[in-house]
Amino acid sequence: MTQSPIFLQPQFKERIWGGTALRDRFGYDIPSDLTGECWAISAHPNGPNVVAGGPYRGKTLAQLWDEHRELFGGTEGDRFPLLTKILDANKDLSVQVHPDDYYAGEHENGELGKTECWYIIDCKEDAEIVYGHMARTRTELVTMINSGDWENLLRRIKIKPGDFYYVPSGTIHALCEGTLVLETQQSSDTTYRVYDYDRTDQNGEKRELHLEQAIHVTTVPHVDGYTDESTETNKGITIKTFVEAEYFSVYKWDVDGRAEMTQDQPFLLCSVIKGEAELMQGGDVYHIQTGTNLILPAETGDFTIDGTCELIVSHI
Repeated sequence: MTQSPIFLQPQFKERIWGGTALRDRFGYDIPSDLTGECWAISAHPNGPNVVAGGPYRGKTLAQLWDEHRELFGGTEGDRFPLLTKILDANKDLSVQVHPDDYYAGEHENGELGKTECWYIIDCKEDAEIVYGHMARTRTELVTMINSGDWENLLRRIKIKPGDFYYVPSGTIHALCEGTLVLETQQSSDTTYRVYDYDRTDQNGEKRELHLEQAIHVTTVPHVDGYTDESTETNKGITIKTFVEAEYFSVYKWDVDGRAEMTQDQPFLLCSVIKGEAELMQGGDVYHIQTGTNLILPAETGDFTIDGTCELIVSHI
C-alpha cells in the first residue's frame, strides 16, 4: 500500500542571537524578531512537530514513530533518530561542543549524543564559523580556556552560500553573525557551552557555561569532519551528496523541470529551501514551496517533482 507524504508544522525557538530571516526568507509566522530556530522536522520532546494534514493530522511526529512504525520501514529504536533545523544566526552563537552517545547516555538522562552538519543557505559577505580549536593537548586546551585565550584557541573559517560542514560530536563550533543554515543532526538537545562572549540576556544575566563537561568531551587535537561530496545529474534533477555517515546521509536536490524519482530508504526528510514545485505521488498532487518540510515514508514508491526548487534531503 502506498504511503502519502507527511507534511509537518514547524516549531520556533526564540534566541538572544535570533532575528527575522525565518519570516523574511521562508514566510514563517515567527513569534518575535528574536527567532533563532525553526525545528522543521522533529520528534524531540523539546520541540515536536505536528502533522499538518492527511490521515495523521494533529498527531505529533513522536506519536507516528510510536504508533505507526511501518511509515519508517520498521526502523528500530526508542525515538525518532534525526532532527532538521533552520537557524537564523543574526548574531554570534555561543561557542559550544556536543557529547557522543555514550557520554550523553551516561550523564544526560539517556539523551542521544549530537553529531550534526550545516548547509549554508545564505550568509553575509566575509561571514565565518568557528570550527575546531588549535590546542595540541587537553592540558593546553584547559590552559587556553581558563586564561580566556579565545583568539588563539578558536579556529575560524570563512564561509559562503552553498558550503557544507560535517560537525561530529566532540567538535568545538559556533555559527557566527549573518548566517542562515539548515542543520541536520541526531535528535538531541544536549549542548555544552564553552564561551558566550561575556554577553548577558534580557535580565542582565550571563548564560551558563559547561566547562567541565566541554573539556571532557572535546576531541583533542581537533579533527575535521569527513565529507565525500559527489554530484549526479539525471533528467530534471541534480543530486549532490554531501555526506554518507554513521548517523545520517545528507543531499541537495536541485530540481529544474520534471524529475521522476523512487523512494527506496526507510524514510526521507525533505526541506524546501528555495523555489516551488508540484510533488505527484499515487495519483495525488501536493504543492511544495520555500519553507515546506515533509517526510517521504517507506512505501512512498515512485513520485515526481515538477518545477524549480532546491531541497535538502536526509535519511539514516
